[in-house]
Amino acid sequence: MSTDTSQQQDLYAAPGETSQGRVFTVTGQDWDSVTQSIGESAEERVVVNMGPQHPSTHGVLRLILELEGETVTEARCGIGYLHTGIEKNMEYRSWVQGTTFCTRMDYLSPFYNEAAYVLGVERLLDIEDDIPEKAQVMRVLLMELNRMSSHLVAIATGGMEIGALTVMTIGFRERELVLDLFELITGLRMNHAFFRPGGVAQDLPPGALDEIRDFIALMKKRLPEYAALCNANPIFKGRLENVGHLDLAGCLALGITGPVLRSTGYAWDLRKTQPYCGYEDYDFEVQTWDTCDSYGRFRIRLNEMWESLKIVEQAADRLAGLEGAPVMVGDKKIAWPSQLAIGSDGMGNSLDHIRHIMGESMEALIHHFKLVTEGFRVPAGQAYVPIESPRGELGAHVVSDGGTRPFRAHFRDPSFTNLQATSVMSEGGMVADVIVAIASIDPVMGGVDR
Repeated sequence: MSTDTSQQQDLYAAPGETSQGRVFTVTGQDWDSVTQSIGESAEERVVVNMGPQHPSTHGVLRLILELEGETVTEARCGIGYLHTGIEKNMEYRSWVQGTTFCTRMDYLSPFYNEAAYVLGVERLLDIEDDIPEKAQVMRVLLMELNRMSSHLVAIATGGMEIGALTVMTIGFRERELVLDLFELITGLRMNHAFFRPGGVAQDLPPGALDEIRDFIALMKKRLPEYAALCNANPIFKGRLENVGHLDLAGCLALGITGPVLRSTGYAWDLRKTQPYCGYEDYDFEVQTWDTCDSYGRFRIRLNEMWESLKIVEQAADRLAGLEGAPVMVGDKKIAWPSQLAIGSDGMGNSLDHIRHIMGESMEALIHHFKLVTEGFRVPAGQAYVPIESPRGELGAHVVSDGGTRPFRAHFRDPSFTNLQATSVMSEGGMVADVIVAIASIDPVMGGVDR
């Protein structure tokens, strides 16, 4: 059906934003019937909306495509459909409560959101060197498991979008194993709020290391399945090779990081170039490719899962020698939760600690009460801490005015920055290749809109 923009306007966008001239609303009919209704102006360009509820747009991403036949002449992103106000909400919560908010931004890599924020708070508190070794190792372990679960979703959904359903089913099968480990260690499958200023919320539960080692052994058998299904598959390669091309100059101009940048052959990984959480003590290689296309980004994610598996194995070995070591700083005015020990009911504090604060020390009770209700104070200042998330550089800019809650917390989310590449990757290609290009960026809209 065709209609003139002067007669019908988009309630949420001015006509000039998305089109010039006539707008054609395609509602499922054959393409032939659409072109026939256009009549004499078939050679003119058509503007269509892809999303924000399209199954191939990675969540609520709206793509405004200008088409000439099946060739994309212009592509733009429309974002904001998942805005949560997380950054603003954090200004009204204590420093510890902030982790409960920021973990929900990029919901496929919650541990990275927590890590960037917590590292920023620790820098303001000047306790970076006081974090117990076991807490740092546990952070690395959980982040690398999270990198694997995130890449599994990227590969699974990307496969699903081009019809490789087997890749989708086995991708989610393996991700479920990672989420089981998260649930065992933190009590939750996602949105953990497990990293806290000063360390982590609690120690590893009994038997966790055995479960982790079983997972490592199983994944060493399962990961080759992806390579067998995809790496040399002519149909898979035909859909991905030379699609979504973006070279090094383009990545640097747009601030693109992560697998998209490394697919140009540039080995930029903050775990190596600006180590944090003790990453300099682990043996792993930065994965690159030299094709600057979607196929290279797929291969990088597959290879990075092997490297993450190596890091998880090293972290598990180190944790075996840290039995009983602390996982939170010793300063009781910062350490929260204090003396946490999960009881048979799945919640609770150490009974010894409760006995101490309730029956032995009024000062300890006062400190505990203030810590829980008001929170600790953070010296005035600001800090920016970047880390290497599965999608690229995730940075937290944390500002304190000396109070018990953030004056400002702002995140540089790689999904938001990397989406700038949508136009340059898509224009000049086919409509079907837009889906592949977006999948190769792997944006998560929770991180984009915040």
